[in-house]
Amino acid sequence: MQAADPVIDGQDLQLLQQAAREAGRLAMTFFGQSPETWFKDNKSPVSEADLAVDRFLEAELLKQRPGYGWLSEETVDRPERLSCDRVFIVDPIDGTRAFLAGGSEWTVAIAVVSAGRPRAACVYCPVKDEIFTAQSGFGASMNGTEITVSARPTMNGAILAGPHSIAANDDVARAGVQRSEYIRSLAYRIALVADGRIDIAAARKGPCDWDLAAADLLVQEAGGLVCDLLGNTVSYNKADVRHPTLIAAPDQLIGEAIGLVSKASGA
Repeated sequence: MQAADPVIDGQDLQLLQQAAREAGRLAMTFFGQSPETWFKDNKSPVSEADLAVDRFLEAELLKQRPGYGWLSEETVDRPERLSCDRVFIVDPIDGTRAFLAGGSEWTVAIAVVSAGRPRAACVYCPVKDEIFTAQSGFGASMNGTEITVSARPTMNGAILAGPHSIAANDDVARAGVQRSEYIRSLAYRIALVADGRIDIAAARKGPCDWDLAAADLLVQEAGGLVCDLLGNTVSYNKADVRHPTLIAAPDQLIGEAIGLVSKASGA
């Protein structure tokens, strides 16, 4: 595998930021315009906007980095990505349900992954004009200002965002944890942990690489961790892109959060 190179990572991050902003502008031309929509086999919606943004990002990013692999929610998987040193992992519109409903929290999420871990990442929320960025070893920022995870010392009073089955669980309430409004973009949900606006984000079993990779690096670089219920970090660009139940939290809350989410999810 190619060794980590902070110069290349920095150049990749610049590319991701520019592409994410342009992709966001493209997506906004469909936003609120009732784009043509249909359902995938897994019953999740996809629209002509998702596909247009996906085509744009694939053309733009691979034109600049023709040797990189490609993995996107809206593109048929290509096994050759598994042998690439660096891979773009993309969700052209994360939170399509929010996008179609006129919500504000949908995002464009892009990461460059090498040796199983994200090296550069961008999560862009066009409606709010919030762009979250991170480079491995160089911190995370939102609109150019450094961000850090919450400094809350215990779960009591913590804000948790996640699916109803976890966030509204009785054990969660008894622990003094407050329930956030549901955030339909998983990438944005995790990005808000990196920004310290919420303390813990949870995702039930089944998220994919494209939902996670970019936001994972944001949390890591902001002083937290995205992990499974055994405390293992997530490895990307494998043959199987799906993952188990996951949490994102500041380092000091990881142990308590794992215990609580494990109970709430029945794991």
